[in-house]
Amino acid sequence: MRAFSIAITPLALMSALVFPAVDLRAQDVYKAVPGWGQQLPNGMKWGETSGMAIDAKGTIFAFTRAEPPIIELNAAGQVLRTWGDRMFVWPHGIRFNKDGRNGQLVYKFSPDHRILMTIGTKGVAGEGEYTFNGPTDVAFAKNGDIFVTDGHVNARVVKYTKDGKFIKAWGKRGTGPGEFNLPHSVAIDSEGRVFVADRSNNRIQIFDQDGKFPEQWTQFGGDSSLTILPDDTLYAVDTYKYKAVFIGNAKDGRVIAKYTDLSIAEGLAVDPVTRTLYTGEVRPDKIGDMPTGSTVRKLVRVNGASAGN
Repeated sequence: MRAFSIAITPLALMSALVFPAVDLRAQDVYKAVPGWGQQLPNGMKWGETSGMAIDAKGTIFAFTRAEPPIIELNAAGQVLRTWGDRMFVWPHGIRFNKDGRNGQLVYKFSPDHRILMTIGTKGVAGEGEYTFNGPTDVAFAKNGDIFVTDGHVNARVVKYTKDGKFIKAWGKRGTGPGEFNLPHSVAIDSEGRVFVADRSNNRIQIFDQDGKFPEQWTQFGGDSSLTILPDDTLYAVDTYKYKAVFIGNAKDGRVIAKYTDLSIAEGLAVDPVTRTLYTGEVRPDKIGDMPTGSTVRKLVRVNGASAGN
């Protein structure tokens, strides 16, 4: 899936904000619900679950590397339906916009699973306007513009109109400002800033919607998934270094709270009302008596603890 190179305006200098290393002393305010989502029908087993999303009705969507790849669950962990058989080669990310749902080719689906739009060229890897090589995530601006992190082989962000027409791309492999080493997730805050999880560089880079680079943050580790709620609460899943979900403030970069008993998690969905978290994990492990990895987990706040702005 998902031709010519596009010239990028020279990047602005990074603003001089300095943060400490990841603060593991932040309050650990979540606990896991044992056994949630483990009763799959018809002998199904969880595969590596790299993408999670939640719709306006509270239905949780898990995007898993098994057949069928899309599993819908309710808040109690009961499977409502499964779909998407043989549609995807290597499932990765799934997001909702105000119209429908997006998974990865990049596909846009209607609520009844009809394909409304496809961006990319099926079976063709590249770095052009409509070819990707390892795309990882999507985000939507208020005007409907689509931002794709094209990062498992390429190292860039690609911007499209809401109708899927190419606008621009920026980034290349490296460690400098505006360069990437596995851009794995993308999210947009209330000001319209574009947050990119530059995972293997252990930082979040922040851009305007034209790709200009004002700053970077390292206090959230090397993240696989970013979610920003309308009140600018930021949820960031560090996959390998700290194996934690960090909760922070997208306005000023403060780390507010965390959850640290993850086993190589990538996907994350956040209920905006209850602040319940749903994580998707990609490697098997065990924490105490709780199996982890190649599964999903529900994380609830401890004793009503605050986990937002």
